[in-house]
Amino acid sequence: MAKALIQVAKKSGENSASLMRRFSRKSKDSGLIRKVRSLRYAERKLSDFVLKKNALKRIANAKTREHLQKMGKIKADR
Repeated sequence: MAKALIQVAKKSGENSASLMRRFSRKSKDSGLIRKVRSLRYAERKLSDFVLKKNALKRIANAKTREHLQKMGKIKADR
């Protein structure tokens, strides 16, 4: 993510409240806050290793399920 630097310099005769208001407005207009909040609960993409491990686990479970169905231990799904 690109870092955005928002700078606001105090103008002569400007009070702190208006300086903060101007800073808040600039930060809101930059879209940085919205971007950060949208990424807050983002999940990482699974790695190739994890995908392969899950696929092998599904295959093993399918074989086990098929074996148990043939032995009559569990009923067939369909």
